[in-house]
Amino acid sequence: IEKWSDRSLFPSGVEFFDRAELDNVSKRLREVKGTSVLIFEQTCAAEKRRRRKRGKAVDPAKRTIINPAVCEGCGDCGEKSNCVSILPLETEFGRKREIDQSNCNKDFSCVKGFCPSFVTVTGGGLKKRKPSAQAVDFNTLPDPVFKSDLSQPWNILITGIGGTGVVTIGALLGMAAHLENKGGSVLDQTGLAQKGGAVTTHIRIAKTPEDIHAVRIAAGEADLVLGCDMVVVNDYWALSKIRADRTRVVLNTYEAMPGTFTRDPDMQFPGSEIVAAVRLALEGRDPALIEATELATTLLGDSIATNLFMLGFAWQQGLVPVSLEALMRAIELNDAAIAMNKQAFAWGRLAAHDPAKVRAAAAAPPRASDVIALDDPHRMSRSLDETVARRVAFLTDYQDAAYAAQYKGLVDRVTEAEKARAHGLTGLAEAVARYAFKLMAYKDEYEVARLYTRGDFEQRLRETFDGDFKLRFHLAPPRLAKKDDKGHLVKREYGPWMFSAFRLLAKFKGLRGTALDVFGYSAERREERALIGEYRKAVEELVAGLTPANHALAVEIAQVPEHIRGYGHVKEAHLATARARWDALMAAWRKPQAARGAA
Repeated sequence: IEKWSDRSLFPSGVEFFDRAELDNVSKRLREVKGTSVLIFEQTCAAEKRRRRKRGKAVDPAKRTIINPAVCEGCGDCGEKSNCVSILPLETEFGRKREIDQSNCNKDFSCVKGFCPSFVTVTGGGLKKRKPSAQAVDFNTLPDPVFKSDLSQPWNILITGIGGTGVVTIGALLGMAAHLENKGGSVLDQTGLAQKGGAVTTHIRIAKTPEDIHAVRIAAGEADLVLGCDMVVVNDYWALSKIRADRTRVVLNTYEAMPGTFTRDPDMQFPGSEIVAAVRLALEGRDPALIEATELATTLLGDSIATNLFMLGFAWQQGLVPVSLEALMRAIELNDAAIAMNKQAFAWGRLAAHDPAKVRAAAAAPPRASDVIALDDPHRMSRSLDETVARRVAFLTDYQDAAYAAQYKGLVDRVTEAEKARAHGLTGLAEAVARYAFKLMAYKDEYEVARLYTRGDFEQRLRETFDGDFKLRFHLAPPRLAKKDDKGHLVKREYGPWMFSAFRLLAKFKGLRGTALDVFGYSAERREERALIGEYRKAVEELVAGLTPANHALAVEIAQVPEHIRGYGHVKEAHLATARARWDALMAAWRKPQAARGAA
């Protein structure tokens, strides 16, 4: 709203609000009788990115990073921002969130999610990893044998996400065809997907322009489907272009969550189903699968290199009938990130010729944070014993050995009962191992402080950012934060001195739950401690009545804490939903007939 500093331009009675007030203003205006006008003005994300790239807008030296150890995976950041740059991060301790730094628009509305895991980094820049392998001489790559002599136009359908360079690939191929005096047509179908939505590009290459009579690829007439995004390939309209005896499909296996994930934090990506749908369209033939996003991002430091990597991969297989010289000249004429785009194309070529060599070059060396954070929290436990051992170690650091022993004793009782009474069935001990831990390791002020200062987050910062940068923490201390009109605490920024405060606070974890615990008297903390007792009591009831017939229901009950997530009012809302489910399942447990039906 600072753009409209001269309010005399507007009639009297016009009010001005920050965009954060949109919901409140909308609700107020719906009560106004007659006609009211609400103007929401904001530069679109794609346009803002474009201006920054061209130097016409300031690119703030500021980024956001999430501490995954503190994150609860509640999804409130997605609710607040509706941003597809917030990605799921699967860890040993559940699904968390991370920011796609290559795709982030620096809108920062995600920071408003009610969670202390968000930190903004000012100054410095993103660190770009160099390949671990020695320099590669791409000139030694063999020339491909093209699949077509262009006796008829060659049809390429590219599917991808707006803002990642799909349209650019089409433009490069169109220019390359032009430079070789071939016929070339490019049709982009972007709809409203300027950024983050589905984009498809139809490319037709022929010997002469006169050989092209239509720019749109008809059903069953694609020679190559270059699937830069799996979800867009899975659309019926895209699948309809495939003909089993004609089409080759190259598919990027990266699981880019669609916008639905911002509202559904438990959404599972249907990767295997998408590959199966493509295989069905190919009548049993497998598409060429390549983890292009992961490889390109690691090798070149930016996911924007993915689509050129994909193009190089397809070109080396003889599926793009234009010369290397013409493509390199088209990249130069495009005059944007020339060196990186050429490198991405070359790495894609090598991936088609020698994928093992590319994967070796992209292989990440061991990180210090993997050792500090419980031997890599991103590696899932392979057995119940490992699951329990890792959590015992965590709870010992969280509180003490006696507290961890309470946890292990509960899991051991369930393990013995399941073996004795469930006749070979498994799953209950695993569920209790995960969710008794989740409740016992509730993230109070002491724990948030410990998770920030145990070392892995600082290591993550050093691995992500270069240069001289400073941190700003976004917190809502219960005794200091103000409340909004809904009675919810409001976050505010705190400077880098919070690290020192965290280190001091973490030392007082021994006060947790005692009379001297000043934070323990809040309703949220009392509820968290009560939940531990309720869960133990429920587990003892499950153990006492466990049979093969009701085993499945017992597992379902033990998994209820999965849905108790977040902080403050967010956690309160999740708890209300989970408790209703919990009560219903326990009622079924206590009624044998209902229990048999549930099992």
